[in-house]
Amino acid sequence: MKKVIQKMSLVVFLLSTTLITACTQPLGAMESNQTASSINGPVDAKEVEAFADPLFAEKMKKYNVNGSSFVVVRDGKVIVNKGYGFANKEKKIPVDKDTVFQIASVSKTFTALAAMQQVDAGKIDLHGNVEEYLGGLKIPNTTGKPVTMYDLLTYTSGIDLPDGIAITGAKYIDQDISMDEYLPKHMPTVIRPPGEAYTYDNSGFLLAGYAVENASGIPFAEYMDEKVFKPLGMTSTSVRFKPELLKRMAANYVGRKGELRPPEGRTPTDGPQGSILSTGEDMAKYMIMQLQNGKFDGKEIVSEKSMDLMHTYQVFADKDIPITTVGFEGYFPELANGQHVVLKGGNMPGHSSLMVLVPEQKTGFFMSYNNDSFLSSDIYKEFMDHYFPETKATVEPVYLPLSEKDAQKYFGIYQNTRIYSSRTSISYENGSLMFEDEINGKQKLRMIHPLLFVDEEGEKIAFKKDQNGNIKYFYYASPKGAALVADSQKMEVTQTYSDVPTNSRYKSYINNLNALSIMGAKTGSKFDPTGTMTQGEFTDALIKAHGQYVFAGSEDGIRQQLAAGIPNLNPSAPITRQVAAVMIQNLKQLEPVTTTKTKLQDTADAWAKDAITALVSQGIVDPDTKIGADGSFTFRAKDLLKRQEASALLDLAFGYYSLPIKRN
Repeated sequence: MKKVIQKMSLVVFLLSTTLITACTQPLGAMESNQTASSINGPVDAKEVEAFADPLFAEKMKKYNVNGSSFVVVRDGKVIVNKGYGFANKEKKIPVDKDTVFQIASVSKTFTALAAMQQVDAGKIDLHGNVEEYLGGLKIPNTTGKPVTMYDLLTYTSGIDLPDGIAITGAKYIDQDISMDEYLPKHMPTVIRPPGEAYTYDNSGFLLAGYAVENASGIPFAEYMDEKVFKPLGMTSTSVRFKPELLKRMAANYVGRKGELRPPEGRTPTDGPQGSILSTGEDMAKYMIMQLQNGKFDGKEIVSEKSMDLMHTYQVFADKDIPITTVGFEGYFPELANGQHVVLKGGNMPGHSSLMVLVPEQKTGFFMSYNNDSFLSSDIYKEFMDHYFPETKATVEPVYLPLSEKDAQKYFGIYQNTRIYSSRTSISYENGSLMFEDEINGKQKLRMIHPLLFVDEEGEKIAFKKDQNGNIKYFYYASPKGAALVADSQKMEVTQTYSDVPTNSRYKSYINNLNALSIMGAKTGSKFDPTGTMTQGEFTDALIKAHGQYVFAGSEDGIRQQLAAGIPNLNPSAPITRQVAAVMIQNLKQLEPVTTTKTKLQDTADAWAKDAITALVSQGIVDPDTKIGADGSFTFRAKDLLKRQEASALLDLAFGYYSLPIKRN
């Protein structure tokens, strides 16, 4: 859903300029108009096109985008609404204002609007227990604090499966699976007090849409047609894949080569979290209503009070780091150039969208395009720099010293509350707080105040305390980690083991897996470090270590991936070290480090040798596996895997750091 801004994974390759609509004005002319346009904002269609045409030509080529829509509104009027390139490259069908795209998670703003309509009507209490509107369905909850509609719409529900509630695929386009049928079998569990932490949350918006359906007594797709799309004159917008819209829908292109693939449907069929199809023409009307405080063509679509909640930030990482409103978001606030901006991006395989609103300037733009690259983030930056440039000089903050004693409250392992595989270590080194994870590497942090730090690249990290005043979360506003869009939670070691000596070389690995709830005690207070595991037990621990969601309908696929290439698997049989190595490699898919000499000395089956060598060359090796100066090592491939060895391999493979190979 959020690949709109995942800069850590940018894919750049060339596209023939014949696919791009010809520019109406050269770059030099665009630059000459910048001063006037920056003062007035986007007011003149010719000037906007002179700015946008060369920009889209350049960026679409950069990101290998075949076709894109682009619409700009201001002061209740459409300034520009046009298409660039091809909706279907093979058939040479151009993008125009009526080309249909899957707008994906931009749908969440519509769901928030529908929920606020029901709040306006007195049918939903924004701050009451949302279970009252779920038709008798209960949300498993370990916190004792009920989830509210406000929690769902501000991405603070506290549930454990923010992305694991819906299944997508081409086969679901022609199916009709109701939320009534689907939700009871796929309910997440509330594991953090609602309102306490920010986590980008698809599941929460699915539940919000289901609440709208029950409170109104109207099926969600029909509700959106009657209460939102028709009053706005959005005749080419739907929650469902209507045949007349599919005929006009842009083709979906994915991957580095821009391969054509069929569009994806979802279960349940009505997806309040991301199933809407729309056009530039219709989205212009939606933005105008948003910028007119909920009014359109003389009609009140939603109250001004509700629209104010949608445009006012409710959740902050720090006072200068806004995160969410009711429905909208504010990622990368530095790109807003000091303006009050609310936005929402969305992504499906082969389609991406972005809506940006500057309410105080009565200005907005929307774009959809037919691949899942990050074109929109570049357009957003250029649009703001051109029309609303930063007017205040950046002032370097005064950094405060931090002693090792004061730093200890931050120490530990943190796990992202959305992407469980993302883990961070925070420690102290040479007078500084140190941040280390797989995405950003090792970063020295400087303190602005006790809850706000800055890394070496100038990106901010905001910490949050729990109700007892202890550090519990951080939010990292790094572009490299944009896909995570969630707080990371400090994971506490809840148990020490009577049978793990203090000087054990495995103790840190065992503690790490305990903190992350990957492997715990075997019995009572004993870890049983030299005990063995079954293949099934290791599989369960491996899935948790990798951070994969396992929910109804997905178990078989994950387990088949783990089992690839391994003969005669039996979940109840003890696992050998070579089987464990292959299972890990099936998920990691590591390439051997060619600059590191490794030579397996003992006998391993042919199907396991490459996996063992790849892991060892990458430093994924337990402390009892000794590597000689010449790179030779004995892996004990056919020995049974001990629990302490499993903890080391899993922590090194999927933890927050990678250790260099230790040679004797």
